[in-house]
Amino acid sequence: MEKRRRGGREQLGPYTLAWPAGVFPLGSDALALGDFASLRPGWRVCDLGTGSGALLLLLARRADALYLTGVEQDPLSARTARENLAQNGLPGEILLGDLRELPLPAGQFDLVISNPPYFPVGSGTSGGPARSEMFCTLEQLCACAARLTRNGGRFALCHRPERLADVICALRAHHLEPKRMKLASHSPDHPPSLLLMEAVRQGRPGLTVDTAVSL
Repeated sequence: MEKRRRGGREQLGPYTLAWPAGVFPLGSDALALGDFASLRPGWRVCDLGTGSGALLLLLARRADALYLTGVEQDPLSARTARENLAQNGLPGEILLGDLRELPLPAGQFDLVISNPPYFPVGSGTSGGPARSEMFCTLEQLCACAARLTRNGGRFALCHRPERLADVICALRAHHLEPKRMKLASHSPDHPPSLLLMEAVRQGRPGLTVDTAVSL
């Protein structure tokens, strides 16, 4: 929380990410997801709940000519994401609003990505407002991702390992077939604390489990 109050700055390859006090900071979950997601030059990418725009910059450092879109309901975070794109000379747009009510046309993105809230309301482990599903449940997130992703396109997200069954069920309920999975932990002596999952819209069954990594 102290880091969030202060704000900060990080160098992400050729790009600089900055965030003011009150905006969720760059964390190891976003870094892992930014490296995990499948990506090709020229893809249209949408980050649901983009915050400072960190994931957009992490993807832009991996592939050229991306067109970047972010969706964020917090005005300060949305303004920060716009500034991060502009100051790094990256094309794209940041939409302010509820991702469940997006004005975007269906099926236009090659990749949708999200570092979403992890904990259901009332679970007793909310992790604070930024990590609880008060404003968007996992089911609603997957429904939005499915609508925005083209057939054959991909949806990549990170989540808690203990919610693996929930993640798979929510993806399949919206015709997003889980295709790649990876677990990450803070050290070999600790159990996994992060789940990385990638699904394909209207994909065929068949899940590949990648080697676990350290955060």
